[in-house]
Amino acid sequence: MLTYWQAVILGVVQGLAEFLPISSSGHLQIAQALMGVKSAGPLLDILMHAGTLAAVLVVFWPDILSMLSHPVRDPRLRMLALASIPAVIAALLFDDQIDALFTSGKYLWLCFIATAALLFGGEALSGLRARRAQGEVGLKHALTMGVMQALAIPPGISRSGSTIAGGLVAGLNREEAAKFSFLMSAVAIAGSLVFSLKDMLGPGAIEFGHWTIPVAGMLAALVTGYIAIRWMLNLIRRESLRPFGWYTLAIGALLLIDQLFFLKVFPE
Repeated sequence: MLTYWQAVILGVVQGLAEFLPISSSGHLQIAQALMGVKSAGPLLDILMHAGTLAAVLVVFWPDILSMLSHPVRDPRLRMLALASIPAVIAALLFDDQIDALFTSGKYLWLCFIATAALLFGGEALSGLRARRAQGEVGLKHALTMGVMQALAIPPGISRSGSTIAGGLVAGLNREEAAKFSFLMSAVAIAGSLVFSLKDMLGPGAIEFGHWTIPVAGMLAALVTGYIAIRWMLNLIRRESLRPFGWYTLAIGALLLIDQLFFLKVFPE
């Protein structure tokens, strides 16, 4: 049975890693393995994602209100819809393969190293476009970031890191790339919640001693998600993504060493 502290720890991991470019899905797999949690249960997973969605809504409510109030004048709503298409197509075509990736951590090391490569590559290529960086999301930016989001579906590949790097490479300025990436995450999380609602009605949805346990995880994800968004928006204006690249590279290397010699984290 999952404890309060385990739920809170998973919520903290979800909230921070969802918006920092380090992969929330990958870190959740590692956290569950280290705590000996075979399955957190669908209800906790759904509520933690609801918490991170709420964090985005709290931070960006003026932008969201503007988009909904002026869908024609404000192009961001159309750009968000366009950017969501590649991930939807990828999920429909590769649903079974994606589920298999989420149930095994055998190749998680490779995905973390891929995240590092994306962050290093995005920073390197964005330097060539820095003087011409644009402050408004256009068709090219939305499509590029949408494709990068589709590539980030496997656990260990950071969705925020991939989409921010894609925006930078496509010529978007740093702050706007981060903002649009977080708005994209809201659409993706909302979509996944809709598809996951059926799990709440299935057997085993509530596997806890008390319903307040998953709620504790949700609140932890909301608070830490809010902090992560605010911190990342401030950081991206003046700092590089490379430190996160070194971090994910180190995680990938440690997981690879474990897979080759120890099999302690993911023994199967």
